[in-house]
Amino acid sequence: MLSGTAAAPAAEPSSFRGEYTVSYLGLSLARASFSSRYADGAYSIDGSVASAGLATIFDDTRGTLKATGRIAGDQLVPTAFRADYTSGKKASLVDIRFAGGRVVSTKVLPPPKKRGRNWFPLRAGDLAGVADPIAATAVPAPSLDKVCDRTVKMYDGEMRANLVLSPVEKGTIAVTGYEGPTVTCRMQFQPVSGYRKGRKALEFLRTKSRIVVTFAPLGRTGIYAPIHATVGTQIGTITIHARRFEAG
Repeated sequence: MLSGTAAAPAAEPSSFRGEYTVSYLGLSLARASFSSRYADGAYSIDGSVASAGLATIFDDTRGTLKATGRIAGDQLVPTAFRADYTSGKKASLVDIRFAGGRVVSTKVLPPPKKRGRNWFPLRAGDLAGVADPIAATAVPAPSLDKVCDRTVKMYDGEMRANLVLSPVEKGTIAVTGYEGPTVTCRMQFQPVSGYRKGRKALEFLRTKSRIVVTFAPLGRTGIYAPIHATVGTQIGTITIHARRFEAG
C-alpha cells in the first residue's frame, strides 16, 4: 500500500516511509515500500513492489512507482503518475499526466489489445477529478472521524472505478515506527468504465468482496494512509499489512 501527502503547506518539509507485506493464508506474496515527501502544499511519492515468497515461483514481478501532485482542501490533485514494472522478461509501463483537474494523457506499454464488443469504454467526463492509484489510497481529513465518509474516483490508466468508503470502527495499532489511533473503513469497489463486462474477478469485487482498510495518521500532516487491509477475492482473503510505518 501507500504513504500519503500533506493536507496543507507545512512549516518544514515532512517525510514518511511505509513498508508492507502482501500475504495469503499466512504466506508472503509480495512486498512493497513507499517514501513520501511534502513541502509547500505539494507531494512526491516513490514506491517499489516485488513478488516474494511462494509467488516468485509463478510470477517474478518487480516494479517502481512515482506520483506527484498538490493538495487542495480535502482532495489530492495529481500532476503525474508513472509505474514501470517487469514480469519475467516482459516490461510494462503506465504513465498518466494531469492538468486542470483532469487526465490529459495516458501512455500504456505494451499497447492494449483491440477491445471486443463486451468492452465498456471510457466516457466523456470519466477522467475529470480522478486520482491515480497512489493518490487514491491517501486521505486528507481534519480528523479520524472524517476519513471514511467519501467516494474516491480512481483511474489506473485503463479502468475508472469508484472506491466508496464507509466507517466501521476506531481502534489502535502498534507496528514498527507507529503506535496509536486508527480508523477502519469498509471499501466498496464500483467499476465505472474501461473494463470488460462479465469479467468474473471484477464482478466478485463489485458484488461479493468484503474490503476493509485501516488508516493511520501521517504525523500532523492531516493525511491518513493505509496501515492494514483485507481484500476478499475468489480464491480467499488477501491481507496487506505495514511492517514499518514511520516518519523520516
